[in-house]
Amino acid sequence: MEPTALMSELLAVPGRGTILVVDDLPENVTLLARMLGRRGYRVRTAHSGPQALLVAAGEPPDLILLDISMPEMDGFEVCRRLKEQPSLREVPVIFISALTETEGLVEAFHRGGVDYITKPFQIEEMEARVETHLKLRRAQAELERYNHYLEQLVDEKVKEISASQLATIFAMVKLAESRDDVTGTHIWRVREYCRCLATSLQGYSVFRPAVNGTFQRDLYNASPLHDIGKVGITDGILLKPGRHSPQEFDVMKTHTTIGARTLLEVIDQYPRNSLIIMGAEIAHAHHERWDGTGYPRGLAGTTIPLAAQIMAVADVYDALRSKRSYKPAFDHDTSVRIIIEGDGRTMPDHFDPRILSVFREMAAEFAKVYDRLST
Repeated sequence: MEPTALMSELLAVPGRGTILVVDDLPENVTLLARMLGRRGYRVRTAHSGPQALLVAAGEPPDLILLDISMPEMDGFEVCRRLKEQPSLREVPVIFISALTETEGLVEAFHRGGVDYITKPFQIEEMEARVETHLKLRRAQAELERYNHYLEQLVDEKVKEISASQLATIFAMVKLAESRDDVTGTHIWRVREYCRCLATSLQGYSVFRPAVNGTFQRDLYNASPLHDIGKVGITDGILLKPGRHSPQEFDVMKTHTTIGARTLLEVIDQYPRNSLIIMGAEIAHAHHERWDGTGYPRGLAGTTIPLAAQIMAVADVYDALRSKRSYKPAFDHDTSVRIIIEGDGRTMPDHFDPRILSVFREMAAEFAKVYDRLST
């Protein structure tokens, strides 16, 4: 370590700040190091632009005093390169020079300098400017730490609220499950089907803007709510082993409106909750059909919410795979064929043909989910 730098290290007051002095003239470096070192600053030195970049990168200083007129690389270029490095971007740079022209002063600020000191130095002015910018830098760093703390606090609160929401949804779903043993494993499978299908849809430009990360997260968490309205259906109809009569089926259809109405009451209290909003859309519209023959409103085409369209494919697939008193359980290939080609009815017209095309390509993922969650 050179003598002037060693002296400044010995005189330094802990916490006062580290200053990097950059000047190609040794006498200027010695003078500044002595002046600042005697006032308790820790001083490091460099005699050229390239050396300054190396010294600063090795241990970022709290402030840099940077001469403008240097051979090989002038102060303006050194400052530009300093500001390109993330670890040095916020370090304040005070230019020092014998130049007094307005053009030089303006250029110094344009290049990222925070201040400008002319030679010869006045020690009182030098110390006042250095200390002012060190205080500003310390205040900025403290503000950054506080903002980071606030961000962490917000993240924790968001996670806490999200966990509470999911716990409430889980409780509601378990309530529906307690009414119907079939519902239990079904709701967890359709959640996985929905995630698989939504992820695949994101690979297509026509769906990519809508099927973003928030949409996929809300779909995964809200999909178990699709049949929540069944808690309002009487046991005689909900648990009937055979097919429903037309009148009973009309009652059964009301589970869509019951579920949506229940969730809409929650939305009245939390109008910006995207998860509950999607849950209401799914509960209300997952039995709508692309050709307009579904219920409860007879929606058609893209008027059906996309989340409900995805749920419809997942719901029908799982229903086909499951045994009922009025039908056997179909295997995967048969279920996929019925959804895509039909079974004497007009099932292919029930779904968006674009979604069916994607489903055809990734249907094997549904089979994996079914096998994993059916035991």
